[in-house]
Amino acid sequence: MAKTLRTSGDYTVKAGAGYDSGSGSNTIQLDARYVRIPGDLTVAGTQTTVDSQTLTIEDQFIEVNRNNSTAGTEDSGILFNQGSSNNQLFYYDADQSEFVVGATTHDASVSAITNITPGKLRLADPTETDHAATKNYVDTQVGGGFSLKVAGDDSTQITVATGNTLQFTGGSNINTAGAEPDTITLNLDNDLTNITSITSDTSNGDLTLVTNGTGDVVIDDTLTFSGAASTPTATTVTKLYNKTPAGGGTGLYFINSQVSATEGELISKKKATALAIALG
Repeated sequence: MAKTLRTSGDYTVKAGAGYDSGSGSNTIQLDARYVRIPGDLTVAGTQTTVDSQTLTIEDQFIEVNRNNSTAGTEDSGILFNQGSSNNQLFYYDADQSEFVVGATTHDASVSAITNITPGKLRLADPTETDHAATKNYVDTQVGGGFSLKVAGDDSTQITVATGNTLQFTGGSNINTAGAEPDTITLNLDNDLTNITSITSDTSNGDLTLVTNGTGDVVIDDTLTFSGAASTPTATTVTKLYNKTPAGGGTGLYFINSQVSATEGELISKKKATALAIALG
């Protein structure tokens, strides 16, 4: 038989002493298949345990760490009980201002996470520029036949796919500086081979070959001079260049301001012999 108890004011059910402070030992038990509370429910105790197998919540957002009033100082998140194994945790690390997924020896009673072993997070391949990237996506985008070994002892490698460009931007020469605060330095420990062209990247700029100490610049094969468009400006160094042969019969000219302000042509052996005969 249904029964309704109605009051015109507040209605209190007491079960033993100490109920006001939550220190009582008595229990109020509602023994029914369904318990429905049409109004709001406030639980003022320090622990709420839900033993149901399925929990359904209509709210769009769930708030944790409700009474926190200090900005950015308290860790908070969701802990997954794993029985005898370390618990798994997804939480916001307030000190580092970042979200963390991993295993911890803590239970849900702690107020700050002091030990965490980062765990794995499965994602789909990104479709937008602000999506997190998966390992497969990175391997696919940066993969290929070109391998660049990262400095370190763990043999980690980054590969660049065919058709992609690996570019170090920064300073001049072989050593280049990357974006601050990182620095990228390329050191050549071996001789350069299979080089067919070296070109200055500056318009009208010089290309300088400098030896170490008293060493010489050695050319083991033929040295070819292309035709000079005009006579170079005389300086205190000797400049060699090629032009149309004249009286010297070689077409190889030099100019040095300490010798003359005008160019001179190196004379061939044939021309020198002919001049020696002619001059007696």
